[in-house]
Parts: sequence; C-alpha cells; structure tokens
Amino acid sequence: MTGTIVKISGPTVIARGMAQTRIFNRVAVGKQGLLGEVIRLQSGEVTIQVYEETTGLTLAEPVTDFGEPLLVELGPGLLGSIFDGVQRPLDVIASQRGDWIARGVALPALDRARQWTFTPMVRSGTQVVGGDCLGVVQETEKIRHRIMVPPGLSGTVEEIREGSFTVDEPVARLDGDRPLSMLQRWPVRVPRPVAERLPPVVPFITGQRIFDMLFPVALGGTVIVPGGFGTGKTVVEQSLAKHAEADIIVYIGCGERGNEMTEVLTEFPHLTDPVTGLPLMHRTILVINTSNMPVAARETSIYTGITMAEYYRDMGFTVALMADSTSRWAEATREISARLEEMPGEEGYPTYLATKLAGFYERGGCARCLGQEARHGSVTIVSAISPPGGDFSEPVTQSSMNVAGGLWALDSDLAHRRHFPAINWKRSFSLYTAPLDTWFREQVASDWPQLRADLGALLQKEEELQEIVQLVGIDALQDQERIVLELSRLVREEYLRQSAYSEVDASCPLSKQYWMLKALLRFLHYCQDFLRKGRPIEQLLASPFKSELERMKETPPQPCIEHARTMIEKMEQELK
Repeated sequence: MTGTIVKISGPTVIARGMAQTRIFNRVAVGKQGLLGEVIRLQSGEVTIQVYEETTGLTLAEPVTDFGEPLLVELGPGLLGSIFDGVQRPLDVIASQRGDWIARGVALPALDRARQWTFTPMVRSGTQVVGGDCLGVVQETEKIRHRIMVPPGLSGTVEEIREGSFTVDEPVARLDGDRPLSMLQRWPVRVPRPVAERLPPVVPFITGQRIFDMLFPVALGGTVIVPGGFGTGKTVVEQSLAKHAEADIIVYIGCGERGNEMTEVLTEFPHLTDPVTGLPLMHRTILVINTSNMPVAARETSIYTGITMAEYYRDMGFTVALMADSTSRWAEATREISARLEEMPGEEGYPTYLATKLAGFYERGGCARCLGQEARHGSVTIVSAISPPGGDFSEPVTQSSMNVAGGLWALDSDLAHRRHFPAINWKRSFSLYTAPLDTWFREQVASDWPQLRADLGALLQKEEELQEIVQLVGIDALQDQERIVLELSRLVREEYLRQSAYSEVDASCPLSKQYWMLKALLRFLHYCQDFLRKGRPIEQLLASPFKSELERMKETPPQPCIEHARTMIEKMEQELK
C-alpha cells in the first residue's frame, strides 16, 4: 500500500491514501525510504513518526506500508553487537560506509553471511510447543544460544538438520511444511510471553556494598537511579554492567551526550570480564542513541533493548538491562506528543507518561519460561534518571518511583565531596529487603539482616548527632557520642564509599561485605565497652585495629575475610 505525504513537521509526517494501514505498522517514507512507524489514524490521514532526519523531505513524496509492525531480529550474533534505536548495526555501518549514517540505510541487524554450528536437541517426530529448545549454537565461549520454537507455534518435528547454517536457513521443519530457522522476529512494543511470573526471592548481586547491604534489588526487579548532573549515574550503570552477576548485559544509551557514548564504545570492546577473563562484549549488547540522533528512534530504543533482553530471558539466562537515561526517553515522548498536538500534562509531558513508564518497567521480572523444559530466566532493569536541577519532584522521577521496587538516590553534595557511589542513604529505599532476607540468611550469614539494621541505626544516630554538633559544637558531646561520630565516619569512608577504578575494590563479594561490616561494628562495641571501663577516647582512636580497618577494602577478598575474623577474635579476647 502506498500513500502520499501531505504535511511534514520535524520527525512527524502526515500522509493520505493509506486507509487500510494499521497502527504501529512500519513504513518507508519518501524517495530515500526513511524508516517510520504509524502512530495515529484519523479522518483518512495517517500520522507517521520517522526514525531518521527528515530534512529535504518534500510534499507528494510516496509512503510505502510494509504491512507489519516495527520488528527486531533475534538470533545468534546479537552478543557483542552495537545497534541504534531501531536495531541498525552501527559497527557494520561504520565499517562499510564511514562514521556518518546516511539516510535511508537499511542493513539487517544479524549477519546473513556468517554461519553458525547448529547442534539439534530433539529428534524427528518430537512434539514441540512455543519456547521448546530445538538445538543450541555456541554463540560465545560461555553462552550457549538456544534455538527455540517461536511463541504461539506448536507441532511435530518432521525434519531437523545438524551442521553449519546462516541465521535465515531452515534448520528444522514442522508438520504442515512449516520451516524454522535460527532467526526470530518480534514486535518491539509487544512483551514476549512467559509461562508464569515468579516472586522476587533471589538478589541481583551488584558487587557494590551500599546496594547489596542497604538497598538490595531482586533478580527481575526494577530500580531507578535519579541524580543531577555530575553525580555519577553513568559510572554506576557502567560499574554494574562490568561487575554485576548477570549472564547477559543490555546497555541502552538513550539520548546521552556523544562524548559519554564515545567513552562507552571505546572502552567496552577492550574491557575484560572479571569472572570469565574473556572480553566483556562477549556477553553485552549495546543500544546507542545519542542526543543528536532523531528523537523518534530515541523513543523506540528502550523497547528495542528490552525485547532483546526478554529473548535471552526466555533461554533461561539472567539479564541486566541498563537504561541511561529514562529522562531523555521521556523528553522524546514529549516532543513527539507536542508535534501531534496532544493535550500536555505536567511540565509539558504527555498525560500518558506514567502509563508508558509503567508498561516498560513491567516488562522486567523473574519468570518460568515457555516450553516443556523447566527453566527460569529474569530481566532486571536499572534505569538512570536525570531530573533537571536534581529535583526529584519532577514527573519522570515521581512516575518511576510509583512503580519501581527500589530507589538509589544520588546526591550532589556527596558527589562534590568525592564520595562515590554518591548514594543518599536517607532518601534511598528498597521494597525487596524483606523478601530477600531469607536468601541472605541461608546463603551468606544468619545475622545479615541484623547487620543491615545495625548499620542503618548507626547512620541515623550520626545524623542526629551532627545536628547537635552544628548547634553547640562537638565539645558538647560525651565520649560515647564522639566515638559514634568517629566510627560512623569510618563506616562511610571505608565501607559505603567504593572506587569504580580500583582493581580490588571495584567489586566486593558478599562474604567480604559481611565480614568488613561485622569487623567495623564490632570495633564500635569494643570502643564503647572500654569507654565504660574508663579508657580515654584518644587511646581508642589510636588503636591499631582502626588502621587495620581502614586498609580492609583494598585487601583481596579471602585475606580480608581471614583478617577480619582474626581482628574480631582479638577484640573479644581483650575485652575478656
């Protein structure tokens, strides 16, 4: 079906003569074939958002309907790739056509020439349903890519082949002469189905002490990271991408500055996975849409990323999706809404902003995957937000807080004091703490929840004492209160602060987190007991235990754990 352009307004184009088209259908706009999507049908006119620059587009140029929605290609070869918001392979475009993307370029997301070795897992005559594994492909050294029956499809395997094939060659055939290849296509705005949603009972281990101890998030959970300019949102997300315990990482650079995305593109291909020793890109997918790219593609980028994440979740992997940042995505929806002349809501955002945000966050979760084989997968969403001026009362932050399970609030004052991660422990929260306590008790230590409570009480007590100090000075405090202030400072600097650039301290395993905090809190009780026995505070602050505690975070995990145990035993012996 072909129509004709009658109006152009930035990335928004209106065409006529396409009465039979459907909402969200994919179209080619103009003589150059610019990629677009139908977003409104009204009075015989079709409104299209174009994913490319529309400069030079003229009236009366043709618009061709492809008869299908915007789809992403899913199959072997996604890992290690770099895509834009509509899944065009940026690395392939750069190698073939240079650093600038010409308009109308349409390359397949997956390499059609590369062959993959397919190993069947079922035999002819097997009854299969959607989600069942037909065979596997060794996509990277550690990732075995499951070739699955697409959702909604079932039947009997009449033929299955073994050998090397391209992604679009048939590897199996179902009854009724239905060929199946290694390639699936899926609409980006439609969540992939699962057999059952599961409760959040296993933590998403980040390797960052303040997150894992104070504000944990579950596998399949959602957490937002709002913060003003310079508070370290991008560093937090990149640290999680490097060190979090996830099988697959999907990193979405949505509308960020070009220099930040350049750093990501130049660093990630050379980073080494600290767990496997292999390149980090072997388990990473990058979706990049910088601030100077068309806003329509920016609006689509988070759906492209979450669809690829759901695909690997369906294989049984734990997937972490990093969206940086949701605010830029919301700005794109505001611009598109304004060009559609829709009624604006608060601060000009569309009135359906909260609904669209909730729909995106709800696509995360832990689930029992489709298919007859029992397997579980998860998509954990970590979404950075850039509120103007660091104002958390703005619509994007508030709408996200209403549906997200965790808030890691970044603080400008902490960032200016070079305290990173600059997490404000007074404003942050996690709704997953209670559901995860059972796992921490069983897998780490029975008193893990109690240590968290003691740490929170110490930070709260410090806050109260700081208010007194600001009013009357530190000399008005008793020695028992002064020791609390000193030990809380030690906890903040040596436990809550963590360097993303330290070879040892960039990631901290749970066992080391536990023994570090246990030793710190034991030293507090040690000092308080000796103060009650009349020992002067100056002597306690000069204790060799204090200097040893200050060196713990730069000590490798196993020696640190052994040293912490030894210190605790010595403290108890001295007290006796």
